[in-house]
Amino acid sequence: MNQDKAQNQQPVDMSNPWRFVHTGRRSGVMNMAVDEAIMIAQHEGRVPPTVRFYNWLPGTLSVGYFQKAAKEIDFDAVGRHNVGFVRRPTGGRAVLHDREVTYSLVVPETYPGLPKHVDEGYRVLSEGLLYGFQRLGLEAEMTGGYQLAAGETPQAARLSRSAACFDSPSRYELTVEGRKIAGSAQMRSRGIVLQHGSIPVDNQTELLFELLQFADSRSRQRWQKVVEEKAVAINDALRLKNGREVSLEEAEEAFRVGFAEAFGVPLAAEPLTAYEEELAEELVRTKYGTEEWNRSR
Repeated sequence: MNQDKAQNQQPVDMSNPWRFVHTGRRSGVMNMAVDEAIMIAQHEGRVPPTVRFYNWLPGTLSVGYFQKAAKEIDFDAVGRHNVGFVRRPTGGRAVLHDREVTYSLVVPETYPGLPKHVDEGYRVLSEGLLYGFQRLGLEAEMTGGYQLAAGETPQAARLSRSAACFDSPSRYELTVEGRKIAGSAQMRSRGIVLQHGSIPVDNQTELLFELLQFADSRSRQRWQKVVEEKAVAINDALRLKNGREVSLEEAEEAFRVGFAEAFGVPLAAEPLTAYEEELAEELVRTKYGTEEWNRSR
């Protein structure tokens, strides 16, 4: 791979359409590698702002960059259920990726209208999700953030949560009827913003909690109930509202159109470049596919 070519690349013309890429079903380690490969290619001026949708083969448990996998994940259960495992380059907690819309947005920090502050960046980049939910017939809201209980310190709040992402509220949360319906995480590196996230179409909470470590079965059941009360999948919310369901493909199309509407730009469907594919393969070999990356923390 000749990275010296980047020196001769012209800056991307931001008046051009954004790129829409659907990479289909790939392993968890490859999915994380592709997200980073797009960031690198964009930093080098090779590709425009990109909206990517992707699926998982097999279904995969991902953990946040700082999460202690050995302490919080039951790897025997991961193996029994034939579930993949990968550590994300972003923060947050454990997510089971299977029957869901998974998206990533890769855009320069200098893109017009994108706030420099991470929290405000979430608000702007997540507006496409609001439009997508509206197209599905759900009135999602963007909340202002997690509220501490009376006398609760931030440290105590973190310790009181389970290892599951959908039990971990964050600023500018997307909710339906007060229940979390999407989980997103963001990182910024070399002037590029990556935001990726999970929008469950069908409920996977029971399997997720079989993959997490708990002191005993009572604790597992208690935390599973907490998450089931706090979070909701698209089809659960739709059944409660009007008795209908949508397919994964219908949900993906709603959010694709939603992002285009929110950003006010056309999304040009394109594949990954050969450079991105090659770089992703290299990142699997050297980073995301290694034990050092996935289990060392």
